[in-house]
Amino acid sequence: MSPSLPWLAILALLALKPNRGWSAWWIWLPLACLAAGCHCLELALRSSDTGLPEGMLGVFLEVPVAWGFGLAALWLLASYLGDCGRFRTFLGSVAVLAAFMVFSFAARVGWGLGVEPIMSLLNPRGCAATASAGVMGLPLLVPLVLPAPVFAAALALCGLACRGRYRPFGQWLWLFMSLLAAWIAVSALLYLLCPIGLLGSVGYGPFLGIGLFMMAVTFATLLPFLILSAASRFFRERLKALLHVKPEAAPALGAAPSLGAVPQCN
Repeated sequence: MSPSLPWLAILALLALKPNRGWSAWWIWLPLACLAAGCHCLELALRSSDTGLPEGMLGVFLEVPVAWGFGLAALWLLASYLGDCGRFRTFLGSVAVLAAFMVFSFAARVGWGLGVEPIMSLLNPRGCAATASAGVMGLPLLVPLVLPAPVFAAALALCGLACRGRYRPFGQWLWLFMSLLAAWIAVSALLYLLCPIGLLGSVGYGPFLGIGLFMMAVTFATLLPFLILSAASRFFRERLKALLHVKPEAAPALGAAPSLGAVPQCN
């Protein structure tokens, strides 16, 4: 299967009626920046000793690119998701993000490496077999799918915190704080569930560090799309639809008096 399938999927979304316009084509810019940035980072780290097996560095760097495809699909489908209530928008955002993340990752790294470990995790015996074989299905699945509900929850929290008002740079701060809170909550949940599946006791410090690292990478992946939303009115409206917020109404200047009003002199 061709690794260009995620790009073709985004092209198909551009053919939808709400996206028919040259403004929607700016979605290629953050996607290209993410893909080029991860490729340059891979070239820079290839000569250094990262401790990863050969080729695994490129596989891990494909994860943020897969997130980018999920965010691009979410922005292009926001006009459909924003017409629902907040809870339905949350569920739709999770579905869109997870589907495009998994599809993009599997297409770009190879269907055998991307799909088989993910499907094997649905079976506990298959999960144990792949772990013993060194396929590393769990490390690939967790950072790939987990950001979908986390980011959707951060969007919902940010929309509630803004109280229906849109402020561009304030929105960025609220999104950052919402992502931070969501990832800390996820790291605490994983810490509580860890003793159930592991024999030994593990401290909370590594889980918190992983959560903060995931928050930083998630926000860095989101940042190009936030910049695009600030620069483009088309994508700014899509972000407002996802957050269920509206712009603040400007005060009326020089409003004409009503017909029945009688002017008074001081």
